[in-house]
Amino acid sequence: MTTPPPSRSLQRLRDLTSARVGLGRAGASLPTGALLEFTLAHARARDAVHAAFDGPALISGLDGLGLETLAVSSCARERTDYLRRPDLGRKLDQVSRQLLASRNAGPCRLAIVVGDGLSPAAVNAHAVALVRSLMPRLAGERIEIEHAVVASGARVALGDEIGAMLGARMVVVLIGERPGLSAPDSLGAYLTFAPRPGVTDAERNCVSNIHGAGLGYDEAAFRIAWLVHEGLARGVTGVALKDESGGPIAQRIATD
Repeated sequence: MTTPPPSRSLQRLRDLTSARVGLGRAGASLPTGALLEFTLAHARARDAVHAAFDGPALISGLDGLGLETLAVSSCARERTDYLRRPDLGRKLDQVSRQLLASRNAGPCRLAIVVGDGLSPAAVNAHAVALVRSLMPRLAGERIEIEHAVVASGARVALGDEIGAMLGARMVVVLIGERPGLSAPDSLGAYLTFAPRPGVTDAERNCVSNIHGAGLGYDEAAFRIAWLVHEGLARGVTGVALKDESGGPIAQRIATD
């Protein structure tokens, strides 16, 4: 049994979204092509979760941008522990705490943490390029990244402890987002003012979906820089800080 070609309106909808719509059917099941595409997407998502985190390459890339980068680890030593025990990914191990404590860091405005998260593949692919685009935008606001940290076994909240130990007024965590069936390599940026253990997600801002078919580096950097500047100026992030940057997306909508 063959699947009839999609209607014109359905084809236009497909052109506008990566969602799986109007896949058709073969008897009581999906057509073979649609099933194979789904299976491949699922495999890519699983591979992204278990991809090796290339910490040395990230450190080299960030150092090449003029940042002095530290390497730390969470209490989640193995990937299986990381996936089964999210709490372990929110706490630094003892060696990392000692390393950060030995820095004797004074107060600073901004620290950046690059963590593997649920898609190391996304971080490996996008983190350095995003920081490269972000730095000149921050410089335009007279803000510099004073500390850079690469963290393995990281959940978003690991940045709270790192930021607190570094005396940062704000921390930006770049981390791999949970892989989806259309985007296994999506990067997220989480911004927290006055980071400290116990901060809730309501006190963070997020710029997400940063990848080749999603939010581009320049646009993401524009939004992150605006949120950093306004967060520092107002002393807040999260639900108290709305993205009113009027960035490229907003400008396109206004002119459409």
